[in-house]
Amino acid sequence: MKQHLAAVSVVVRDYDEAIAYYTGVLGFRLVEDRAQAAGKRWVLVAPPGSSETGLLLAKAVSPEQQAVIGQQTGGRVFLFLYTDDFRRDYHAYQQRGVKFAAPPRVEAYGTVAVFIDLYGNRWDLLELAKPA
Repeated sequence: MKQHLAAVSVVVRDYDEAIAYYTGVLGFRLVEDRAQAAGKRWVLVAPPGSSETGLLLAKAVSPEQQAVIGQQTGGRVFLFLYTDDFRRDYHAYQQRGVKFAAPPRVEAYGTVAVFIDLYGNRWDLLELAKPA
């Protein structure tokens, strides 16, 4: 049996605002933007090189959903973005105005820095250490 996660929902304020941030600032690609019933849209973005998992940008439509924008995990790191070149992506994100919570650090598992997206979600930008 083979399974994989197809998408992870991220609650956002506005579809177009979220698309602009994830594609323009983080460099993700827009995989799909399809109208649904009742003014909803199916908006899927994915990082470059990703072939199986993307982010489903889900517009908050109730006060309860609006209350969790940027806090879906209670302030913990929510998403882990692996890269093949930490320095390239870290510097590109800095130039595009991405806010980092702390300077990069080298851990046994790799080089990592926590960044905060447009909505306050915390992400790890991570380049895994090469096997010895």
